[in-house]
Amino acid sequence: MSAVQNFPLQKAEIVPANVTRTRILIGLTLLTVVLVALGLAMALIYAPTEAAQGDVQRIFYIHLSAFAGAFIAFSATVVGAAMYLRTRKVKWDTLALAGVEVGMALALINLVTGMIWARPIWNTWWTWDPRLTSEAIMILTYAAYLMLRNGVENPDQRRRFASVYGILAMTTVIAVLVITRIRPDTIHPVVIGPSPQNTEGGFEMTQRIGSTIGINSTIWSIFVPITLIWWRIRLENLAEGVRAVKMQVLSQQER
Repeated sequence: MSAVQNFPLQKAEIVPANVTRTRILIGLTLLTVVLVALGLAMALIYAPTEAAQGDVQRIFYIHLSAFAGAFIAFSATVVGAAMYLRTRKVKWDTLALAGVEVGMALALINLVTGMIWARPIWNTWWTWDPRLTSEAIMILTYAAYLMLRNGVENPDQRRRFASVYGILAMTTVIAVLVITRIRPDTIHPVVIGPSPQNTEGGFEMTQRIGSTIGINSTIWSIFVPITLIWWRIRLENLAEGVRAVKMQVLSQQER
């Protein structure tokens, strides 16, 4: 008996996507594109030039907002992982996987834009500052999540291991958030709230700077991750359908 026949098989088919949901997703995607363009226009045109840093400070609006989106995506992974451990329903594991992939993409945007900002401000692309180091560890931690999924063949075992790992990995995200507020040796600026470097709390902002930060953060923490995660879930569901059909065909050939 072949390895294919060791797994219980059911009649497989690729189920077409719900038409109403597809229209909603397309509408949401178009809205997200428009909102991201609006946020970029505010960052490049509406927000005034920062007095000390100049035009390079404008990248900060995307830098901060991308991490906000990554935080939401990684939080979705925690929700999906916890619900999978509770219910053993595959849809929750799919949500967890989508959250990791989208979160990593947004975290990389945050890291790269930070490096672009650091070059003229700190005169270096990279320094082993506690904030930068913790974010690099966070990204590598989630990269290991994807490696774990690819390294376990049994689907149920893979989902269980990945769920536990996905919940524990959230500690690295929290570390990135709080490290600038507890480490006095970091040179990474804290814009909002007090820090060891600025006990009075953040920086003074004009109304236009504050509104640009707020609007971009809202767009990138709500519309961007939700849209990308939804598309990734649809792609994974389609891939699962293709794999199921392939397994069925291989099983019939073995017989």
